[in-house]
Amino acid sequence: MTSTIVPTLDNYYPLTSQQLESCSAHYTLQWRRGQLLVNSSKRLPQPYLPSLDNQQLLVECLKHSPVNLVSIDAKLGTNMLEFWAEACKQAHKPIFLRLADGSRLFKRTSQGAIWLQFIDRLIAGLLLLLLLPVMATLIILMQLYSPQSLFSLEWCVGEKGKLFQLIRFSTNSQKNSQLGYWLRQSGLDNLPILWNVIRGDISLIFTRCWILEDAVRISLSRSEQLSTLPIVTNSWEVKTES
Repeated sequence: MTSTIVPTLDNYYPLTSQQLESCSAHYTLQWRRGQLLVNSSKRLPQPYLPSLDNQQLLVECLKHSPVNLVSIDAKLGTNMLEFWAEACKQAHKPIFLRLADGSRLFKRTSQGAIWLQFIDRLIAGLLLLLLLPVMATLIILMQLYSPQSLFSLEWCVGEKGKLFQLIRFSTNSQKNSQLGYWLRQSGLDNLPILWNVIRGDISLIFTRCWILEDAVRISLSRSEQLSTLPIVTNSWEVKTES
């Protein structure tokens, strides 16, 4: 059974003209079997909930809620998806991109695929151990040039639409521009992605990874392509497909 969540909050009141463009004015929240469904809805009149516009307040709400996972509508756009994804990350709640065709995001993985994922993570772990001296050397060099920006994080869409952050060495700092250029050209900036493989976010041998912005753009027409585990492609680059 599906029901709309209307929290009992002191700051719950109708929208004013200045609040019509706020984040919470563009979506509705629904509760269904432990899942929080965040839907795009610009036509329905809705109350204004400041706790949904302030990320820290949203984090606290998610932490103290019985929500097991968050399923969010791709129609909300990249900025709002990142807003919710960051809140879910801090609240330790998984968040999934809901596919446009309404297909189920949570399909059981076959026993054979589980073994493949185990082998995938084992290979990534061995590669990480072998490349650890190289990564340590790069970290030392980066600390000499720009100690405040060693890694960069980018939101991506993984298995069955799950949102996760891809880890790379940061190459955008002005202080390490020459080193950053060399890292990008050699593909060594992608070495930390091995940690994503070990965590099960992406794969070395299955399918491709979707950058969040591209996933939002194509999910409305080709959502079935987001139902498989992404792959780390040649030259350690995570490519997208339009």
